[in-house]
Amino acid sequence: MVPQPLEETFAFFSNPRNLEAITPPWLRFRMLEAPAELEEGSRLRYRLQLFRVPIGWQAEIRHWAPPRSFTDVQAVGPYALWEHTHRFSRVRGGTEIYDHVRYRVPGGPLGPLGQRLLVGRWLDQIFDYRAARLEELLTSRAA
Repeated sequence: MVPQPLEETFAFFSNPRNLEAITPPWLRFRMLEAPAELEEGSRLRYRLQLFRVPIGWQAEIRHWAPPRSFTDVQAVGPYALWEHTHRFSRVRGGTEIYDHVRYRVPGGPLGPLGQRLLVGRWLDQIFDYRAARLEELLTSRAA
């Protein structure tokens, strides 16, 4: 939960430049191309590092439903499948933020092993960092 109204929280997520602020520094995330504000069909192009390997990523925004939800879908990147749905709910004192990620790692029969040993833990670390940064950034905006 963040102490921002629903509309302000959604506006924060609608600005693609804020993605860099909530991504762990060890991923060396850099936005390369993005619109000023997200909407249905927006395309984002960025670069990050996975295990010190530079990775290009392109995402498309789908299911745009302000101020309640949107989904970013990997068009180009390291996963065989990546769909990240962001949901926002008004609660007493602010906004509850929910993330739901559907993903599949490449690698054929070895993919599930990599997912169990590395990717699941790694994604938990990323989303833990993100939750802490969101609380920090959006709490300071409410003050």
